[in-house]
Amino acid sequence: MSCGDARVYLEVEVRRVQCKRCGKVKREKLPWLADNPFYTKRFARYVGRKCRAMTVMDVARELKLDWHTVKALDKEYMREQLRRHPVSAPRAIGIDEISLRKGHTYRIVVSDLERGRPIWFGGEDRSEASMDAFYAWLGSRKTGEIRLAVMDMWKAFTKSAEKNIPGAAILYDKFHVMRHLGEALDQVRKIEYARLSGKDRAYIKGQKYTLLSHKENLTLDGRSALRKLLKANKRLNAAYLLKESFGQLWSYRTEGWARRFFDHWREALKWRRLAPYEKFAAMIERHWKGIAAYSRPENKVSLGFVEGLNNKIRVIQRRAYGLRDEEYLRLKILTCMLKEI
Repeated sequence: MSCGDARVYLEVEVRRVQCKRCGKVKREKLPWLADNPFYTKRFARYVGRKCRAMTVMDVARELKLDWHTVKALDKEYMREQLRRHPVSAPRAIGIDEISLRKGHTYRIVVSDLERGRPIWFGGEDRSEASMDAFYAWLGSRKTGEIRLAVMDMWKAFTKSAEKNIPGAAILYDKFHVMRHLGEALDQVRKIEYARLSGKDRAYIKGQKYTLLSHKENLTLDGRSALRKLLKANKRLNAAYLLKESFGQLWSYRTEGWARRFFDHWREALKWRRLAPYEKFAAMIERHWKGIAAYSRPENKVSLGFVEGLNNKIRVIQRRAYGLRDEEYLRLKILTCMLKEI
């Protein structure tokens, strides 16, 4: 570690001895040296802490080190973090996929929702076989402790869960469900834009994100534009109100009341001529068991963690302008929620 503005170097004689048992020459191990013997462990951890908030290039420029050296020391720091925080048997897991690059290159991220940390990153894609690899890695004893699996409505994830954790409840993530509803609302907007002409189109043009955003997140101009839009187009007004009310589904504590709410919500679609919403309602009907599972008291977990982690991963990728070293990305993801050392 530097002392003020002065860089400190240690000159140490390391003994080499010949082993009488195997005949090989071996070097003594110094507990305070990093894996890269030109740096101390204390300095390696200092570099690792810097890399939690800065890019590798910025740290290399500040400490006047080679880019590859900083990256190697950061990897050592993150491996030590994982060694100090072994994976315990999870009771509730969150499953999501991330895109590494264009061309449908995916990896699966599994999180422990109770402890609030990602525990696995891997797979070759988002197939059932890749999901099976997680349960094989976790082991039969720890897998048997899982009581809840939160995921999107991807069939491969559901099939793998039904096969490997048959006794666990499957819960479809609220944010993915609401994303499908947002897409249905946008399709209604496009249909209305194509149906109208002249001045009537002016209210709809460029208002995609005004409709999809939560009202409290809109600026004063955005709220004014939303009021004008909903007042000018009755069909979009109905679609917007139905979208806003659907989030109430996750507030019920019994499946019976949740079902009653959904039936009333679907009944309100009659005579509305909202074809995208009809398709969305049919999709909810097919996946009802996994959506209604949240109404049971034992399944009340933080559904926002998986989405928040996904946003954090995108920030990590954006900050590094894409990570070509997949092992480095894996370590970054698995340690992003752990305390620094």
